[in-house]
Amino acid sequence: MRALAVLAVIGFHAFPELIPGGFIGVDVFFVISGFLISTILFENLAAQSFSFLDFYSRRIRRIFPALILVLVSCYLVGWFVLLPDEYGQLGKHMAGGAGFIQNWLLWGESGYFDNVAETKPLLHLWSLGIEEQFYIIWPILLWLAYRLRLNLLTLTILTGLISFALNIHGISVKQDLVATFYSPQTRFWELAIGAVLAYLLLYPSPRWQSSWEAGKRMLCRVVWADPQSPNTDAANLFSYLGLTLIVLGAALINKTSAFPGWWALLPTVGALLLLAAGPHAHLNRIILSNRLIVAIGLISYPLYLWHWAILSFLRILAGETPLWWQRALGLLIAVALSYLTYRFIEKPIRFGKSPKWQQRKTIALIIVMLAIGGVGYNTHARDGLAFRFSKAIQSLLRYRYDGYKEAVREGTCDLLPYQSQGDFSDCGVTRDKKKKTIFLWGDSHAAHLYSGLHTQFGGDFNIIQRTASNCPPIIGLEVRYINFCKTINDANLELIRNEKPDIVILSANWPIYDWLRVKDTITQLQALGIPVIDLIGPAPHWKDSLIKQLYLHYRSNPFHGIPSRMKTGLNQNLDFYSIDSKMKAFAKTEGINYISISDILCNQEGCLTYMGNNFSVEKLINFDESHFTKNASDYVVSQFPPY
Repeated sequence: MRALAVLAVIGFHAFPELIPGGFIGVDVFFVISGFLISTILFENLAAQSFSFLDFYSRRIRRIFPALILVLVSCYLVGWFVLLPDEYGQLGKHMAGGAGFIQNWLLWGESGYFDNVAETKPLLHLWSLGIEEQFYIIWPILLWLAYRLRLNLLTLTILTGLISFALNIHGISVKQDLVATFYSPQTRFWELAIGAVLAYLLLYPSPRWQSSWEAGKRMLCRVVWADPQSPNTDAANLFSYLGLTLIVLGAALINKTSAFPGWWALLPTVGALLLLAAGPHAHLNRIILSNRLIVAIGLISYPLYLWHWAILSFLRILAGETPLWWQRALGLLIAVALSYLTYRFIEKPIRFGKSPKWQQRKTIALIIVMLAIGGVGYNTHARDGLAFRFSKAIQSLLRYRYDGYKEAVREGTCDLLPYQSQGDFSDCGVTRDKKKKTIFLWGDSHAAHLYSGLHTQFGGDFNIIQRTASNCPPIIGLEVRYINFCKTINDANLELIRNEKPDIVILSANWPIYDWLRVKDTITQLQALGIPVIDLIGPAPHWKDSLIKQLYLHYRSNPFHGIPSRMKTGLNQNLDFYSIDSKMKAFAKTEGINYISISDILCNQEGCLTYMGNNFSVEKLINFDESHFTKNASDYVVSQFPPY
């Protein structure tokens, strides 16, 4: 079953188009872990042989060796290939991974399915954090309940039900998908499912046993009219049904699903049924006991650790999604490293030698892990150790654009993902009625135009800004992780109806949306009689960030300096040139104005990287992969046709 789980996960990470829901393998892991750990705990408590020291020592020798190797390897590779901000983030994630709080760190950064997540080599340690937090809390709860003579099964069921209820509440009521995905309290129910099964198999009470037998006979009669061997038939039915649920989950669930939520029942119940079927079920005996599958299961833990780190570094080095054969080669390397890790690191440390020697190994592993966490935190605190680079490029790499929040009026007129329409301040609504009014509407790619609009047209026009991060000006659109996008756009349309601006500017990061749906917005604006509608085309997108691409260009051509225009380093996956051409034709058909950012910034020699003749960081066009600096915003808007 471990093989089934890890193959689903690495399949999703390497080829998400083939296994869109493969990430549910982690949920299968959770059920397996809950089952195995709880079996050990229940047995030891019943035998009155449970020891916290022994339990945690075993977990340390199981978890730490491979994790230490992967953390150190990522740090060494990162030294040579990561920019200071990337290396600083890696250091933070090293510390989070060493302390098993990576899920909490990622909770505050971005979603598991965001594009930026692909460039975090230690992203996958979030699930290890969930498991270890369970391993810390669960033994204590069971031990206390045992000492107080409470029913352990009742405690386990209640824990699972409360956690599942929090999961549903987080998805359906709070609609906070990121927090629900990463929170231990909304994930513990998955491990509790395995724990319940462990208890029932160890201590089947007469009442539970009779209900269990009756259930098996009923299921068998549904499938087989006259089953001769109800136990075997039920086991076979459970195993095939369990595998079916897991396969359905991998096929039907995808990164847009409200997960975990109710969807998580597919992989978790599937895993429960496979475990309940036992070793004699046909599927478990023939397929899951196959030597190759068993071998993959043995290396599943190091394979889980290695595969994502390798795929992530490939993504970082390529600056875009690697080619299929590069990803396949990365997986082969991960398999080889996993076997070597299991054979020469895990087994020697985990097993063998005297108890005294095992104790020494445990202490040594703790010391090494603490040291790794300290190194990671130090790297983060020292801004990614920029001294690794020559002084000639340190000024570029140290550049931090601090003017964005003020330039776009973040949090008041450009809303953050968790804000709603009620968080807008006045943002130009109270205005000089003698002047004409421009209404700026869109996501952050509209917001970064505000500074330029204010500089160029603020003297003659009122400017109302109503922008929201990751929320394009598309009426009726629901955006994952942005709870209030639809209501924000509805409120904007109502404000336009009331205020009747002379010009409405629609701008967004069009390549990542179904931009043709903006037709609905345009139709409604035309119905309201808006005199001028300007559709702004997509801005050029760099792989990762412009600064990184300039550095990579400089590193490969150190004698040519920093170019003012570049073709290399543009993100071809988003294909903004093609979208720009299509949007031009679309705007002409709709009878509205079109302003091409591509025409302003790009020509046959490439796209502008900085303004003017001589390079300085203050003249950079972008401070990240696509957003304008204030100076760039002023320049771009100065090239707009006059109003």
